[in-house]
Amino acid sequence: MGERRLTTPCCIGGGPAGLMLGYLLARSGVAVTVLEKHRDFLRDFRGDTIHPSTLAIMHHLGLLEGLLALPHKKVTTLRGELQGKTVTMADFSRLPGRCQYMMLMPQWDFLNFLAEQAATLPGFTLLRATRGVSLRQHQGRIIGVNAEDDAGALAITTPLVIGTDGRRSMVRAAAGLQVENFGAPRDVVWMKLPKEAGDDGWASGHGGPKNNFIMLDRGEYWQCGYSIVKGSFAALQQQGLAALLQQVAGVAPVDIERLRRQITDWQQVKLLDIRIDRLTHWAAPGVLCIGDAAHAMSPIGGVGVNLAIQDAVATANLLATPLARGVVGLRELHRVQRRRQFPTRATQALQIMMTGKAQRAPRPARKPSALERWLRQRPWLPRLAGRIIGLGFRPERPRRALLQR
Repeated sequence: MGERRLTTPCCIGGGPAGLMLGYLLARSGVAVTVLEKHRDFLRDFRGDTIHPSTLAIMHHLGLLEGLLALPHKKVTTLRGELQGKTVTMADFSRLPGRCQYMMLMPQWDFLNFLAEQAATLPGFTLLRATRGVSLRQHQGRIIGVNAEDDAGALAITTPLVIGTDGRRSMVRAAAGLQVENFGAPRDVVWMKLPKEAGDDGWASGHGGPKNNFIMLDRGEYWQCGYSIVKGSFAALQQQGLAALLQQVAGVAPVDIERLRRQITDWQQVKLLDIRIDRLTHWAAPGVLCIGDAAHAMSPIGGVGVNLAIQDAVATANLLATPLARGVVGLRELHRVQRRRQFPTRATQALQIMMTGKAQRAPRPARKPSALERWLRQRPWLPRLAGRIIGLGFRPERPRRALLQR
């Protein structure tokens, strides 16, 4: 079979930012094609936090009640351990708006919900199991995507490609967009522990029982993350799985016998290579990157997905009208970066500051640490942290034209 061809006003990558942007543009009357390289959204260890900023967007779009009907957990505070004591690090309970909580929901449920809503719009097309391989170029401008699916090659022609394909973005690499890398001192290894009787009393959330460990309640199992020194995973593998489990047992509420029984193979341990970077320029003629493709985030605070969705809303607000007219120049694309550059830089600056301190191993102390005393003397700080994490530095709201159906 020869190469098939497809023409679309806008071609977008998949994931949270891609689906949200595709939904918003289709809702405004712009036909879009979204590429999802997998057949479904069932991926372990994706970001599972839906922040108040995203919930507010869903509310404005009239989608919140449907989302709340799906299984989820509400978190009003984030807690962490300092010197053996649990302290409130972030408090969402006094945020403005309707949603004073963070929602924990498997990302595949959120993405399936968005895809189902978008499928009701006549201008929305989702191509599953379709992988973008390279960009099509003509006279210095991106004019489309070369993709592959089960039927073979697919040549997509479009005046605008929007890369939402993550931190290892094909779009940004193929477009030659320059990346500024800030590094990260730590990585995370993820593993799943099936639940057992007696687990109900354990804490669940993003402030784990001890330093360098988090535990998230996934319903039938616990999703556990253990922070390791950057680049040390290969050395851990050489030491053997038993040595890694012994380290995890030292910071988790799970005894070593249970870990050995439930984690029996390295295939059950997944490495998250943490990186913090951003593009110098998010756009070139015919192409724009947003979300992780434009700025990779640390998993601290679970802000990456929500920042990407904010990018998608800003992009729809700024580009829906030019796309409807059929003319999107580089000037319009640069407006997206100008709108979203401040919240990106401010968030990354906080993450760099926090991860820099994370290199230091915690030291035992007989009296409260300086940070603990500082937090106790400033009870308003958790509310400030809740606002920064929950709403971000520049929360976006869909413009009125995007709210009409």
